Amino acid sequence: MYRIGKEEIDEVSKVIESGKLFKINKGLQETMHAEEEMQELFCCDHALLMTSGHAALTSALIAMGIGPGDEVIVPAYTYIATAMAVVAAGAMPVIAEVDETLTLCPIDTEKKVTKHTKAIIPVHIQGFPCKMDEINAIAKKYGLFVLEDACQADGGSYKGKRLGTVGDAGALSFNYYKVITAGEGGALLTNKKEIFERALIYHDSSAIAYFGDQLSGVETEQFCGNEYRTNEICAAILRIQMKRLDSILADLRRCKLALAKALDDSCRFLPTNDAEGDCGTTLALLFDSSEKAEAVASADGVGGTVPINTGKHVYRNWTPIMNKRGAFNPLMDPFKMAANKDIVPDYREDMCPKTLDLLSKVVYISIDPDWTDEQIIEKAELIKKAIIK
Repeated sequence: MYRIGKEEIDEVSKVIESGKLFKINKGLQETMHAEEEMQELFCCDHALLMTSGHAALTSALIAMGIGPGDEVIVPAYTYIATAMAVVAAGAMPVIAEVDETLTLCPIDTEKKVTKHTKAIIPVHIQGFPCKMDEINAIAKKYGLFVLEDACQADGGSYKGKRLGTVGDAGALSFNYYKVITAGEGGALLTNKKEIFERALIYHDSSAIAYFGDQLSGVETEQFCGNEYRTNEICAAILRIQMKRLDSILADLRRCKLALAKALDDSCRFLPTNDAEGDCGTTLALLFDSSEKAEAVASADGVGGTVPINTGKHVYRNWTPIMNKRGAFNPLMDPFKMAANKDIVPDYREDMCPKTLDLLSKVVYISIDPDWTDEQIIEKAELIKKAIIK
């Protein structure tokens, strides 16, 4: 969370005073307005607010018709929720390397495509845009869906298009640790009516047909789904946060650029697929060895992190995935389903060596959008000191 204050408090107060906290109501209709404003902000035809980024990913995969017998390619470096969404759909996550930008490697992605592949999930990790032109080209070549995981990249862009709107659908997250927050929450973005309708039904099948006119104009036949319904309090917070989004991004990018310039003669930086579209949340420094990276990250005043140590963001730490346990009941476990018997991957801790090597040699410096020029200079000097030590 970067910025939150009196405006969010006031809007939440209005919702509570109205007494109408359910998303479908004749009152303030915060959820409805939040989705309309999201469509405008992200320049997409459909936006569906729900409980989390994972809910959005799962709903999108279901809406794409993905299930048992299908493979979905995911990067080796992403939060475990990306792979778990594939399992939630009954499909198999196929893990591919990331490249020097720490995003999904198109070359390895194409190598992983089989006759069972149905979708690719590029992840804009740390707000770093993926190589979307290459990924979309692969998808077009093999007739695959592209589902963008933009959960760490709210508001970022690729060649002028907001992340989450470059593929067939995209997922955003608004939990406490994201660019904008509602405490928790997520959204599905798409320009495809069929994906939207199916996700609409799946994300709240227990209420979609019984409250309001949510199915007005919907042509998709109802089916059983889940309950990822949001509420008016989260939506009210998010409406204010969306108004803050572009100013937060502008300040993040300004501070990141200033820090990078101050370090220009001292560091190597990871390349970017779109410098202007990068969210600016993180400056990534590349070193020759993991030992040097660890030393710099832990030096006084640096406050850095080495991404190999970030737990469930690294594939080898996805315990239930690596152990092939997709559900508590074995009959509901995609790894044990007959439809998947010939496509269960051979997961190994060393199967993505390039990813592990890169993640061990990088230091992340988190950017504060409210840094002063003096604080940026001070941070740069501490980093330089750690590098030459």
